[in-house]
Parts: sequence; structure tokens; C-alpha cells
Amino acid sequence: MNKVLVIGAGGVGSVAVHKMAQVHKANADIFPSITLASRRKFKCDAIAESVKARTGVTIATAQVDADDTAATAALIRAIGATHVVNLALPYQDLTIMDACLATGAHYMDTANYEPRDLAKFEYHWQWAYHDRFKDAGLMALLGSGFDPGVTSVFTMWLRKHHFDRIDTLDILDCNGGDHGQAFATNFNPEINIREVTAVARHWENGDWVETPPMAVKQAFDFEAVGPKNMYLMYHEEIESLKTHLPEIRRIRFWMTFGDAYIQHLTVLQNVGMTRIDPVMYEGREIIPLQFLKAVLPEPSSLGETTKGKTNIGVIATGIGKDGHEKTLYLYNICDHEDAYAETGNQAVSYTTGVPAMIGAAMMVTGAWSGAGVFNIEQLDPDPFMAMLMQHGLPWQMKELSGPLAF
Repeated sequence: MNKVLVIGAGGVGSVAVHKMAQVHKANADIFPSITLASRRKFKCDAIAESVKARTGVTIATAQVDADDTAATAALIRAIGATHVVNLALPYQDLTIMDACLATGAHYMDTANYEPRDLAKFEYHWQWAYHDRFKDAGLMALLGSGFDPGVTSVFTMWLRKHHFDRIDTLDILDCNGGDHGQAFATNFNPEINIREVTAVARHWENGDWVETPPMAVKQAFDFEAVGPKNMYLMYHEEIESLKTHLPEIRRIRFWMTFGDAYIQHLTVLQNVGMTRIDPVMYEGREIIPLQFLKAVLPEPSSLGETTKGKTNIGVIATGIGKDGHEKTLYLYNICDHEDAYAETGNQAVSYTTGVPAMIGAAMMVTGAWSGAGVFNIEQLDPDPFMAMLMQHGLPWQMKELSGPLAF
């Protein structure tokens, strides 16, 4: 029997286990055993109560320090987990992968590894595990969130069914929600701010092009949201897509931010609160960004007050199956209030937690299999796309007159 251990009790972990329970209720052979673990077990217990109330399904809970490989391996053995779904912090990817190798469990995550003391979002640390997972006969699936995750699946589905070649790809991530706070992040503040303040990079003509953080801004009219300013950023799926689909000449990632967010972030940067190096405070070392995270609203608490929608998708231009150039826009729109009504979480968590559940389902059912380390775009997009339609993230596609004009 497949037994799934989900590590991480934030909003994404909450959505993932709610959706796993829904799937189990419809088909008891999928996710027959679900355990949710975190450093703070009381958070897991609260989520388990919500799952029980909403679905009638009982999930187990446990305490684990995912920074501790031995402790994580001990928990995997104790519950007999066959699959570990890592929804913890990106800093913990490697320790959890090591625990999976030590115990013979398959591995899945939603974001690539990054060191605590270096804001580097790169896959090479995890790709280096390929031979070890292959030799062990185990599968490691990387990046089964929305971006990375769904956007890569979108790209490969377009390539499989509509294009003979993709030349340019733009990934557009718009959160049109309003949580009513002066300043807050919709997912882990530490990870969010590290991403936003990093040097922007995009892939063009076989090389990386760098620009200062938040220096390139363009306006785009998002369906169901309206006109928004979006900023050129680096995101890890650029690295994996340019590796596994090298035909693409240019890949860019854009994310929307409101003016108030930018103003607050600029002040925080100017006063040193986004630093990730230690400073001395009253005789002890603290990391300013970690302190800032502690005083900002917990993202999982924003669901009840967040209104509006997200719109996330890809715009691909290339040579279609008919031999002519075309541009297709494939995207999903998700409503914050609907997500909260279903799972008790806002849409940013929902749009990551649902793909995490689907990626896990692909593995436990055998729809996706293999030995080694795989990015999501290396696998057949069709069953994943079908499950998106069935489990709350319906997608739609339209043809555009041409690529983005900028």
C-alpha cells in the first residue's frame, strides 16, 4: 500500500492534504494513507481537524525537524512512507532527499533547493542526486507547484499538441487579490522577498541576460483581474525549461506587484531589513530577513480576508503543427474566495497545493514513473492537464495575434 508523508504545514501543505483527502474519498486506492508532519505539530493537528470536518477523511500527524536527515528518515521508517511530498522550506530539500535515499522512499517537491546564506535559485544541487536516485530505483520529481510546475506542464502540452517548435516563452504570474493588509506576502515572506530582491535573469539566444531587481516593468491586461504592472524576474523553471527544451530562444518570467508593495519593499531594503547575513543584536546574531518574517502576517492567515483572483499562464510563440507561426496563451484563473471556501486557504496556496497533490497522484498511481531525478516537464503532460480540470484549476487557451510587443 502506498503511504504518503507530506512535510510542511503552511498554506500549501494544508491545500495539498485537503485535496488528497478529497481524492481518497472518491477513490480509496489513491492516497490510502496520508500523514502530515511539521516542526510544529499543533499546526498539523489543526489542519487535520479541518480535513476531517470538510471531507470526513482522517489523516495522521507527526512532528519532524526536516533539517535533521536522521530524524526525517526515522519518521519515514516509522510510518512506512513510500512517497515523501516536500512542502517545507527550499533550504530543506537536500536533507529530505537524503532521508528518502536512506529509507527507499520516492521524493517530490514544489521549489528548488537554495542555501540559507546565499540567495541562489538553481537546480544543480538537486540534479547532482540523479545517479543516486537512479541506482536506488527511486523517483524524485522536482517542481510540482504552479510556477515551477503547472507553467512547465502548460509549455510541454503546447509543444506536444500545438507546436513543432517553440521560439519564445513568457511566463506570467498575476495575483490580483487584495488581503487588506498594509504589507504582507502571499507565501513564505522570507522566500518571497529573497526571490523579489534577487538579480533578474532571463534566457536569450543561448545565454543569461541579467538586469537589476525590479528594473524592467511592463503593463498587461489580465483576464478577470484587469491591467497590472508586471516585473521581469528570475524563476527556477527558466533554468530547467531551457535545459530540457533547448530549442527555445528566449524565456522570461513576469510577476505582478502593486505600487504599495514596491514602496514598502524599497524602504525595507534601504534600512537593511531584507539582508540575509547575520547582524549582532543585544549580544546574539540574528538574520534581519528572518526577523522581518516573524513580524509580518502569517500567509496562511490571509485566506479569510483575501478577495479577487489570480491569473497565471504562459504565452508561447513558434511554428505550429500546420507549419505556420502562431502565438498561444494558456492560463488558469483562480478565485481567492472560492479557494478559501473549499480548503480554508487563499488562492496562492491553492494554486501550489493542488499541483502538489496532482504530482503526488501521478507518482502513486504510476502514471509517471522512472528512476532518477526529473523536472516536471520531462514527463507526459496529458494526465496532469486532465487532473487540473478535475480538481479546481481549470485552464483555457486562446490564440493571440503575436508575441508580446516588448
